[in-house]
Amino acid sequence: MTGVIRAGFVGLGNIGKPMALRLAATPGLDVHVYDVAPEPVAELVAAGATAAASVAELAATVDVVCVMVRDDAQVRDVAAEVGNGAVLVVHSTVAPETPAALAAAGMTVLDAPVSGGSMGAADGSLAIMVGGVEEAFAAARPVLEAMGSKVVHAGPIGSGTRMKLARNLIHFVAFTAVTEAQRLAEASGLDLVALGDVVRHTDAITGGPGAIMYRPTTAAIPPDDFWHGVFDHVRTLGEKDLTFAIALADELGVDVPLAREALPRLGKGLGLA
Repeated sequence: MTGVIRAGFVGLGNIGKPMALRLAATPGLDVHVYDVAPEPVAELVAAGATAAASVAELAATVDVVCVMVRDDAQVRDVAAEVGNGAVLVVHSTVAPETPAALAAAGMTVLDAPVSGGSMGAADGSLAIMVGGVEEAFAAARPVLEAMGSKVVHAGPIGSGTRMKLARNLIHFVAFTAVTEAQRLAEASGLDLVALGDVVRHTDAITGGPGAIMYRPTTAAIPPDDFWHGVFDHVRTLGEKDLTFAIALADELGVDVPLAREALPRLGKGLGLA
């Protein structure tokens, strides 16, 4: 990094504060912060950042404004004060159309939601998914790389948000599946904490749901394709284990609707006929 980049951060909550602290600890960044709560601002000032009295004051002194606030309405309020000068980087997870609407109003906007939670924010290991024009991405990239270990330019404006929503669909559907598994395990007299330990251990080895996400398309797999054999094996194992799990659930009187939906959908979803 050459020269000094002036970076602003608005929204110093559970994830925003550790993100901003990462910026304050990065050489070559002149960091300015704003939040309605005085305590996190004081913590950032102690870490070397400069406090701004308003979003407008902050935006007037920086090149890039990062925003991590609660919802679309707060993002729009911040954007109205930022105006058309600095690059506005929206880290909040908003509706897919919100970043494009801000860009259409004349602002230079990147939608850049994050994945990794407060732990990833604290240690700088966030995944940051970015949508927007290449020039804006290039301008903000040094700032983004100070906060995340994986920064992906997903495509035009709105692409970062769409990637985050696809990623979190996995997250929360999987959480719902876990609740089914916990009910089944509990009805079987198993230790749920021990089961959780096993799940985290094996997911760290296999990659969890992301282990099947290497193909560039969801189209059907030709029989002579390498992935056909791999996924046919996955389907065989999956259908066997789902069948056994559903039978056990029936025996124990446990409701497992996601498992029942998954059984007939697994093969087709993998791209197999």
